[in-house]
Parts: sequence; structure tokens; C-alpha cells
Amino acid sequence: MTALGFLYPGHSADDDYPRIEQLLGSDVRLDLAHTDIDEGAHRVDALREMGAPERLAKGVEQLRLAGAEAIVWACTSGSFVLGREGAQQQVRALATAAGMPASSTSFAFVHAARELGSVRVAVGATYPQDVAGLFVDFLAAGGLEVTGVHSAGIDTAAEVSAWGEAEVSALARAADSPAAQAILLPGTALHTAAYLPALEKELGKPLLTANQVTVWEALRLTDRRVNAPSLGILFTREPLVQV
Repeated sequence: MTALGFLYPGHSADDDYPRIEQLLGSDVRLDLAHTDIDEGAHRVDALREMGAPERLAKGVEQLRLAGAEAIVWACTSGSFVLGREGAQQQVRALATAAGMPASSTSFAFVHAARELGSVRVAVGATYPQDVAGLFVDFLAAGGLEVTGVHSAGIDTAAEVSAWGEAEVSALARAADSPAAQAILLPGTALHTAAYLPALEKELGKPLLTANQVTVWEALRLTDRRVNAPSLGILFTREPLVQV
């Protein structure tokens, strides 16, 4: 059994994780510790506060006692708003507090795109334009070229959590460009786990979404690769551990 721990802000799309756990198979367990988010606003000041060390620390002990082998801060905006160096410090602090490998969703996007060999990526962000721009900067600092960014301008995570497949598809299509090798949809408040194969077929290229890459990153930290095509092209890469 591989036990993976996630610090998840609030409850917007946390039901993606039981779905993903089911699709991964019986030997992977996903444990969530919910962190406080206050207003859940997509503003730089609120996002910096959301990822403050004292907020994250509250859930670390819970995950450690649950037997987690790796821990991931399951929030894209609550990490990339710190910049690459700040996000690295955030992850180092988590790893030290937890006594295990740690990462965040922002780094998961960079690592997942590299896994697919996708250097040129398009971004479909639910955030306002200024916040989306910070994600683009983070990706660029990680060596990725952003071919274009589409901002939906949504102010809160609660609004994003109400979106269904039609809205997710529209966001991905609005972001796509012929030059993009993959499409990235940041925001762990966005439900995507149920739609990945259909959307990738529609788009004709890999789709990387926040909760999907977050779980993949935790598996990577524990040296696991699980073949789960229902979670998209990312989960069909070698080396594989067949479900």
C-alpha cells in the first residue's frame, strides 16, 4: 500500500480525490487534510496568506500520523504567488515539518509537462489576469514556454467548484493554440477527474489539470508510476505499475 498525503485548501473540489483513488487501484491511498482558506479569494494577498506556514503546519501532523509517505500542498495559486524561490522555500519547510518528501501543485505542473516532453504549453486559468500572469512567470522560471494564456477572471474558488464538463472544455479550448504541446488548467478548486479522457480526445493533445498532476506528483515522490488511462495521457507513461 502506498499512502499519499495532501494538504487541500477548503472543500471546493476535494471529491476529485476519492474518484482518483478509485481509478488508481486498491494499493494506493489518498489522505486529505483540509487547511483554512478564510474568504477563498483569487487575490495575491489572500493567496499568500492561504499558503502561510502556520496554516499548512496544522495538517502536516494529521497526514504524518495517517502514514503518508509523501506530502503535497494541493494548491496551485497558494504556491506560485510566492515565485519560484518562495515556492521552493515553502516546500522545504513542509518536508522538514513532515519528515518526508514534499512538493506543491505548482511544481507538479512543471514536472508533469517535462514528463510528457511538452516544453510549449497553453494555460487556461480560472483566476483573474494578474494572478494568471504569475503562474505564467512560474512556468517560465521552470523552463516552459507558454504559447498563450486565457483568463476566465473568476474571483473565488467557490465559483470555480460549480463548473462542470462544459465549462472545463470551454476553458481548455479557449486556451489552446496550434503551437501548444499540452494544455494546463491550474486551480485545485476545478473538478476535472471525471472528464480527462474525453477532453484529451476532443483537444487532440495532453491535458494537465491541478488535482490530476497533484496526485501524479505525490506518486513521483514515492517512485511510483501507475498505469491509469482514465486519468489521462500523463498516467500512461513509462515506467508503469499496472493496475
